[in-house]
Amino acid sequence: MQARREHTMSINLVGPGDGEELELGPSRIRILEDGSHTGHRLGMAVMTLAPGFAGPPQHLHRKHEETFFVTSGTMQFISGTDQFTVGAGSLVTVPIGTPHTFGNLDPDEPATLLFTTTPDLYINYFRDLVAIGTGDVTPDKILEVMEKYATEPFQP
Repeated sequence: MQARREHTMSINLVGPGDGEELELGPSRIRILEDGSHTGHRLGMAVMTLAPGFAGPPQHLHRKHEETFFVTSGTMQFISGTDQFTVGAGSLVTVPIGTPHTFGNLDPDEPATLLFTTTPDLYINYFRDLVAIGTGDVTPDKILEVMEKYATEPFQP
């Protein structure tokens, strides 16, 4: 007779008030999964964008894909010269090498997104931007951090 093996499941739970909170100017990012529980295959965060926040400059990633699930608000996504307006319940998938940016169109209400990055590469990008400090963020420093994460600006 074979001995009975006990199976221990190792899960990570992030409760409603848990996660690492980052403030990036008009945006807030709540890191739910930084890759440490997924073998660095997946990172996940909730992004809250201030009313009217135009978003980052258009850019593309060379080593990771992203998804954005809009949970509240009205967002604008731009890819190259294409523009899309999306509301709550919409999912935007950005494959590697695809130019994109996003912003909150509503001048009065914040917009919230569930953000994933595969692999988890870009989670540390947000941490690095916070580490620079709001008074010291310059376009050159942002470009330096972007390069570290195989990300480059894109001009259509």
